[in-house]
Amino acid sequence: MRYAIQARGLVKRYGATKALDGVDLEVPQGRLLGVLGPNGAGKTTAVRILATLLRPDGGRAEVGGFDVVRQAHQARSLIGLTGQYAAVDEALTGMENLGMIGRLLGMTRPAAKARAAELLDRFGLSDAGGRAAKTFSGGMRRRLDLAASLVGRPQVLFLDEPTTGLDPRSRTDLWGVVRGLQSEGVTVLLTTQYLEEADQLAEDIVVFDHGKVIAEGTPDELKARTGAQILEVRPVHAGHLGLVSSVVADVLGVTPDLTGGTAVAGVQDPAVVPAIVRRLDDLGVVAAELSLRRSSLDEVFLALTGHRADDETTDETAKAAQEVAA
Repeated sequence: MRYAIQARGLVKRYGATKALDGVDLEVPQGRLLGVLGPNGAGKTTAVRILATLLRPDGGRAEVGGFDVVRQAHQARSLIGLTGQYAAVDEALTGMENLGMIGRLLGMTRPAAKARAAELLDRFGLSDAGGRAAKTFSGGMRRRLDLAASLVGRPQVLFLDEPTTGLDPRSRTDLWGVVRGLQSEGVTVLLTTQYLEEADQLAEDIVVFDHGKVIAEGTPDELKARTGAQILEVRPVHAGHLGLVSSVVADVLGVTPDLTGGTAVAGVQDPAVVPAIVRRLDDLGVVAAELSLRRSSLDEVFLALTGHRADDETTDETAKAAQEVAA
């Protein structure tokens, strides 16, 4: 198997903090790897090293067979990068932004203009291509930023939390663009905090926490490891919540979380749910809501790391994340 991205033992330090602590990654050509992790977990640091923007303190990595330190120039010729925030020049029009990048990549003026027009059309921005980027909506700016990363027709594309801050419609639109790139054989490494996003797009997933890879596999494999489904039961009468908790704990063998008047617990075998319903019925407990659903991002992270994805990072980790973003 040929790999578009390979990393072995990547280490990056910021003072006493290890932003990366021995990270291994492998992405086969033409596949999409989703990298999940809370803020400060090391995702952006890994992307910046793979994109030749940072030098690792230990380990090595290759993109397209080129070492990202010793052969950085060759590696860059294969790479496209979209960061967490749109990096377009707001004073320039959409056409001017893309044309400028084409010229910087060595294209002739006509070739750069043609490529810009092609990408504006592909991303649904043709009608707005003559307007200044500062007049674009957030979703339009993200699409323009992604278009900019494709001007040079990269073989490997790094998307670092590209949908952060987007509304649901804009996020869905961007997902469609990424799926199109996948169908064309572009290798994609996508970092995200959203399990739904990785579930929609990624063929393989790795989970980062505190600079290490703590889990990897397909989306279904990760969910199976952390409790394939989640049971939620909310009784009509709030006073019955204790009875619900006792029944769920007795049948599942785990104590459910009690939040918002609802008992929540991971379920490995959905066949036990009817037993819970019968037990509650025998006790005269009526459920206002009873559902069995797939694990959410928070539940996967809680099971894997012991904390939720939106927990505050430590001061040292936050400091490292700020330095990486600088």
